[in-house]
Amino acid sequence: MNKKQIGGLVIAAVLFIIVGASSVLTNTFSERMLRESMDELLTNSSSFNPPSGEYIAVVTVQGTIQEQTETGMFDVPAGYQHITTLDYIDNLMSDSDNKGLLLYVDSPGGTVYESEELYLKLKEYKEETGRPIWDYMAHYAASGGYMISMASDKIYANPNTTTGSIGVIMSGFDMTGLYEKLGIRYFSITSGDYKDSSQMTEEQMAIYQGQVDEYYNKFVGIVAEGRGMDEGTVRALADGRVYTANQALEKGLIDEISLYEDMTAAMSSELGVYQFYEQEREINLFTSLFAKIESVIPKSEAEILKETAAEMESGVPMYYAEQLR
Repeated sequence: MNKKQIGGLVIAAVLFIIVGASSVLTNTFSERMLRESMDELLTNSSSFNPPSGEYIAVVTVQGTIQEQTETGMFDVPAGYQHITTLDYIDNLMSDSDNKGLLLYVDSPGGTVYESEELYLKLKEYKEETGRPIWDYMAHYAASGGYMISMASDKIYANPNTTTGSIGVIMSGFDMTGLYEKLGIRYFSITSGDYKDSSQMTEEQMAIYQGQVDEYYNKFVGIVAEGRGMDEGTVRALADGRVYTANQALEKGLIDEISLYEDMTAAMSSELGVYQFYEQEREINLFTSLFAKIESVIPKSEAEILKETAAEMESGVPMYYAEQLR
């Protein structure tokens, strides 16, 4: 092997080492960049960035009040976000520039657990800070949506608001007849007579009725405390029916009927604070794009039925206005 060949091999070896090192660095950098991008895509959380100076915070409760579920890479969080809302209220409690809370409710209610947890968090805000909560009811503030409003000092409603529906519902499907027609035999092996609720007996119905009654009594007590009524008066109103804004005002369930702009003006005037702040969710551009694409893909009838059953007939006790479905 002559010197020229040896020189060529050395150069080739050096180039190989340089290319290899470059490839490792590039892959490492690319992997880190990809990981950071993925983290950004997966982060759809809200940031707490209140304005400078005194302000009134707006807490919006829109849609069904329920457990906050984790979103996928390309999912846009929609509707009420439970944990995000509780964290937001915690942040407000520790911010001395916050001088009050405007609770904007546009909800037919939701699960017993999350509705009461939000109600208690709002009460904690008042008790810990001494700051007022004013409530504004939009399209709906029924059942659980009405319950959370009980933490407010003043309740305003739009002229066309539907509210009330003070009560509890627990529902499910009896699929026995369908199974028989399809030739499907259902069986279960249980450790007790009441473990399987797929085919409800009278005794099981009585057990669940007792639970519903317990939640109902608690709801009545919350309304009585929030509206300064005796429980007997509340029970006469709490038969599950919904009320118009005028009916609710007449029965003492709300304080005033007003447009939103007039209500905010009244709140600003009374508190002497004219700046409002509402926490916004940060949605990544790619996340939003993929969510829009997903929304135009048609769903099968089976998917629609499954989603509806899972959401509305879960067997979970709910403070929910069934009439507003």
